[in-house]
Amino acid sequence: MGVDVLILNTGVVDFRRADFEFADELVGEGGLSRCKAEDNPSYSQEQLAQWIKQGYATAGGLGNTAPLIARAGLKAAVGVNLGKGDYDGLDAQGRFFYDLMVTNGVDMSATFIHPDLATGTTYIHHTPGEERGGIAYFAGANDDFDFEIFKGAVERLKPSIVYYMYSGLSERGDANGGGDLAEFIKWCRDKGIVTIADTSTLTARPQEAILSGEPVSGYRLLEPLLPEVDIFFTSSDEAKMIANTLNKQRDWHGFSEDANNIHFLDFLSGRFWSGSGRTRLFGVTVSRGAYEKHIGANELVTGPNKVESCFMVGEVVDLVGAGDSFRAGLLAYIGRNLDEFRDGSMNFGEAIQMGNLFAALYIKAPLQDRHANIQTYDKMLKVVRSGITYPSFEALREALR
Repeated sequence: MGVDVLILNTGVVDFRRADFEFADELVGEGGLSRCKAEDNPSYSQEQLAQWIKQGYATAGGLGNTAPLIARAGLKAAVGVNLGKGDYDGLDAQGRFFYDLMVTNGVDMSATFIHPDLATGTTYIHHTPGEERGGIAYFAGANDDFDFEIFKGAVERLKPSIVYYMYSGLSERGDANGGGDLAEFIKWCRDKGIVTIADTSTLTARPQEAILSGEPVSGYRLLEPLLPEVDIFFTSSDEAKMIANTLNKQRDWHGFSEDANNIHFLDFLSGRFWSGSGRTRLFGVTVSRGAYEKHIGANELVTGPNKVESCFMVGEVVDLVGAGDSFRAGLLAYIGRNLDEFRDGSMNFGEAIQMGNLFAALYIKAPLQDRHANIQTYDKMLKVVRSGITYPSFEALREALR
């Protein structure tokens, strides 16, 4: 019996501090971008270890998804590069990431210890409330992601679902214009595995890119990937930049959010679903839910549909990882309804609502324990199926007890 979900690539530790104003300077206020190695502030291992001990660190990337899936009771595994160091064989960031995953029941047997590059690290300018500060990402060992190494992990762990995070954030993973990743995804599908990949914000100033309509070169990596992958979700801002890059400029501000998201999903499906003969699910996450469009193995197309979240109540602690945690809930549902997904008979709206629930619980969890609110799958499903729009976060927590 294999694992339910194997998540690959972006192992990263997020450091959040109010004095990280340099992140805003690198990526813009509220921006998220991969930064050049020479711009890394290069804090000492001793300093990073101290910040970890003081509670300024959380696990990002895979850490926003794998522990949630595992805490829900599914078998989750991670295939990741971590840096070598003096903390029981890993650097300070890698040791923190590894131990946190194990504590949450994640299989870490597919860890590759990189001899030269540090564990991926993100510096987040921590700001109060719902405003997001700059998020400066330094890839480190993630840049040397080797598909041949992790094909071995796939063969050994026999996952039902393979999730690659993220296109655009690994030099080696993105080689050959994204062709290597597309070939890997196809290789997984040929083994009967359901596949999902996503992307991240690939420009330092997304709002400027959206307004200008200029292509963002990193999103061209999706051209070979999107015909191969079964599931793809992105944020509403990323959707605009993807469309500007792969299609043509659109006056996004001349239309409603609803019209823009429908336009994007119709474009993607029309461009990348032709003759696939299998279930596909593409979507856009928004602040209060998600849009989805799917096609079954019988070629019946449904959507785009918006699934409004029933769970967006209460104070948001931190929005970083909202999309990742949404995908964790979505994959937990698909993992428990795999045959129905494959034949297209799954309740897709319910699957999206499970993603909405995971995201709501994640962004409202304390930073010191970002996975604290996630309960067993059966408890979560009962809340999803209740159909209740919860009046308060306390009422939602009570329903999950």
